[in-house]
Amino acid sequence: MQTASRLPRHAERPASTWLGIALFAGLVALSALGAIVGGLARVGALLPGTAGAPWLADAMLFHAALMIGGFMATVIGIERAVAVKLRAAWLAPLASGLGGLCYLTGHHEAALGLHVASAIFFCAVNLVLVRRQAAAPTWLLLASALAWLIGNLLAWAGKPGVAVLPWWFAFLVMTIAAERLEMTRLMRRRPAALTTLCGVLAGMLLGAGLSAVAPREGGVIFGVALFALALWLGVCDIARRTLFAHGLSRYMAVCLLGGYGWLAVAGIAWAGTASGLPARDVALHALGLGFVVSMMMGHAPVILPALTRTKLQFGNFFYVPLAALHLSLLVRLGFGLADADWRADGAILNAVTIGLFAATVTGAAIAWRIAHSVERARRTPA
Repeated sequence: MQTASRLPRHAERPASTWLGIALFAGLVALSALGAIVGGLARVGALLPGTAGAPWLADAMLFHAALMIGGFMATVIGIERAVAVKLRAAWLAPLASGLGGLCYLTGHHEAALGLHVASAIFFCAVNLVLVRRQAAAPTWLLLASALAWLIGNLLAWAGKPGVAVLPWWFAFLVMTIAAERLEMTRLMRRRPAALTTLCGVLAGMLLGAGLSAVAPREGGVIFGVALFALALWLGVCDIARRTLFAHGLSRYMAVCLLGGYGWLAVAGIAWAGTASGLPARDVALHALGLGFVVSMMMGHAPVILPALTRTKLQFGNFFYVPLAALHLSLLVRLGFGLADADWRADGAILNAVTIGLFAATVTGAAIAWRIAHSVERARRTPA
């Protein structure tokens, strides 16, 4: 028989831990699925069995809030709670996840209040990180949390999307920029790199703030800042060097550099939309899917094992959903720019891509467990 000391780590978790994992996994999945179904319905692509569902109108109306606040903010909050190792830190992802659930069940005011509360908790968590290590990346993470708080307060006050969305996206973009800045410590950083990055992000925040009172000027500044950030990341990020590596390092570099390309597209489209061009779908989804989801795909093989203590068997099959993501975006944002049918087809492919990536990660976890079990059985004496 196996002794307790030889049991796998996941078997040693108490029941309360498994309940917590199930709770957060359920909240994240509900927001993600609600956002995907609502986004498809927006372009006229209803999934079978969803027509007439009481939650569909809410999923359509609060598509961005579900995807950014209910899904992405909850995942980021979980990551930060694991890093800070404080029980109170879990209040941030719990509130954001419950907020997503409230959006889908028609409790909109409660959802807004929960997301404001989540942002306040999240700011406190990041303040703890700054006090532990006052470095440029942790300060940027705190600034990103404040951006999310401002966006949620504006939403709570009933401000339109043109005022709210720049702050929500600034939260995601600055979080990613801070993490990539941390990675530049592994290479020789250009003397003015940090100053330039801070200037670009300050411009982005200026654009976000102006968008509430001067949407045209604010949108142009925000878009230019996004484009400038894409250039900074392309030049200063370590990904341009690890692109010539092998295995996981190369895969991550491909994800990152592809995402930076979509970030540049988003910047141009955001400024164009503010100037009156019909490029809103390009601006939002080149940023939200092309950039942010590319970053998630690239970091998932490293972050998920750290969060779940479940290792992944990396292989070239990870490139399949990544290629599908870029193809789906080309269909939606390229051919779909002037054709609603192509745009709907591209949106469906976007959803299929996310599902394919989830299946890839699940399969990688199962593959590692099988390979690990076989290796352990081979080494164990009969």
